[in-house]
Amino acid sequence: MLKNVLADKAIHSITKFTTLDYPHHLASIFWFSKCNMACPYCYNPQIVRDNGTISLETALEFLQSRQGRLDSVVLSGGECTLYPHLEPFCEAIKVLGYKIKIDTNGSHPELLTRLIAKKLVDYIALDYKAPLDQYETLTHYRHIERFEESLKLLIQSDISFEVRTTLHSDLLTPMDINTIIEDLHVKGYRGTYYLQNYLHVEPTLGETKMQQNQFDLSQLSPLIPIELRNF
Repeated sequence: MLKNVLADKAIHSITKFTTLDYPHHLASIFWFSKCNMACPYCYNPQIVRDNGTISLETALEFLQSRQGRLDSVVLSGGECTLYPHLEPFCEAIKVLGYKIKIDTNGSHPELLTRLIAKKLVDYIALDYKAPLDQYETLTHYRHIERFEESLKLLIQSDISFEVRTTLHSDLLTPMDINTIIEDLHVKGYRGTYYLQNYLHVEPTLGETKMQQNQFDLSQLSPLIPIELRNF
């Protein structure tokens, strides 16, 4: 199947090297174009709105040229699971000997199920955008049950994964974050919950401004371990 789609320009851009995006690994990042959510703080509006510019063939050639220097690749976006040929693409990456991390909003649990079953992904970062009763308001995405299905799948699997939330203090309060923490606890999440502080860039997808409200970290629930990023 991959031979038929190698010319597809699904990737918007490539970050050639990172030590931050895949814990304990030297990785590159493939930024897939398009997303089915519209989070106002998204710092990749051009990736969400624009078409891809890099073919799968070019991406695989890049990985071939980095064998021995990188050990992994992060598939991000946008939302990489929107791409209909992600599964054979992951198979081709695995042939080259790379580990694969996927950043996802969890809207395609069926694909995640197949990737995990076939051992085509090594690590998943799942974005928990907002309390469930605020999810649609923040993301403009209606099918919250698909995110919940992905979360349940990851908790019940043996895949290495993390749950993370981008925190903009004008959009989410300590009570909101505690609602997320309680939901994770009830669902049986036993990993670390990552709170990622919003770092202002321009433009953002929703023209989000710098944070004005103070966020009191001392109010956060101790039900599950929390690690802060960019604070």
